Amino acid sequence: MAKKDYYQILGISRNASEKEVKQAYRRLARRHHPDVNPGDKQAEERFKEINEAYEVLSDAEKRKKYDQFGDNWQYADQMGQGEPRRYPWGPQAGETFAGSGFDDLTDDDLGGIFDRLFRSSPGGQTFRRPRQGENVEQPTEITLEEAYQGTQRTILLQAEEPCPDCRGTGGVLGARCATCRGAGKVLHPRRLEVKIPPGVTDGSRVRVAGAGRHGGRRGSAGDLYLAIKVKPHDLFQRRNSDLHVEVPISLFTAILGGEVEVPTLKGKVMLKIPPETQNGRVFRLAGQGMPHLGTSERGELYAGIKVVLPSGLTEEEKKLLRQLRESWERRNGG
Repeated sequence: MAKKDYYQILGISRNASEKEVKQAYRRLARRHHPDVNPGDKQAEERFKEINEAYEVLSDAEKRKKYDQFGDNWQYADQMGQGEPRRYPWGPQAGETFAGSGFDDLTDDDLGGIFDRLFRSSPGGQTFRRPRQGENVEQPTEITLEEAYQGTQRTILLQAEEPCPDCRGTGGVLGARCATCRGAGKVLHPRRLEVKIPPGVTDGSRVRVAGAGRHGGRRGSAGDLYLAIKVKPHDLFQRRNSDLHVEVPISLFTAILGGEVEVPTLKGKVMLKIPPETQNGRVFRLAGQGMPHLGTSERGELYAGIKVVLPSGLTEEEKKLLRQLRESWERRNGG
């Protein structure tokens, strides 16, 4: 019955355990995440399908309804099952659908049920399908260090929630609800602790399912998205998962060689400078860059050498440098 087979989307059997569902989701989500496939619309759509399938199959109650009703699982509470039922709406009032359950109905039968269920009722009153709540986007700025380690933010929202007096219906005993004035929802301060994973970049969106706007009568809430902005860093420049940093060294270290400290986002490391290192040379420090989002892998750190000329030399030091220059020019024909 289902137009979308959530089990097939996740690549699991229909009797897969909760653990197997979660493992399949994590594996596929990492592979098709938009940050891993920038600009790939096909991967983005696949990622949405994977999330949609996981939201249903990871919830025991939703999964039970999906297994029984397929694509129409969201409306299971509004449809009868088991004994034959007589529906008092539509042009054939009192029409009976027989069978032991929805598994015995054809697609045409189901189409008629849903058309009559959501479009008409006794007395001509119109029913509407449950409306999905709107998503909410919250700009969130973090430091490069927080993007490296992962962090969390406390989000304060004026969240829309079902009215406690009318339970989201907008009315009480046939009259308009005085608390929500018929809207079916009220504003309520809400405090959320949201985890931001390591490796997020500018433009990353962290999703909090169900934390968006209330969906109205029987409609599910939308989602909250944190729109990530990573602040520029004083030392490091970021290019995807790689970091670039400038390392100043003295003229004498560049000529004779030595060791220098290189800053990283988890502390300083020592870098060996070979003799006669030229200004601008770049050294690669493997695994010292940013985490790849959703994996344990890390990018590289590229240290670019900047030779700093000495200043404040004494006359004796200048004399030694002149002697060095004369010796070098004689040897090299300069």
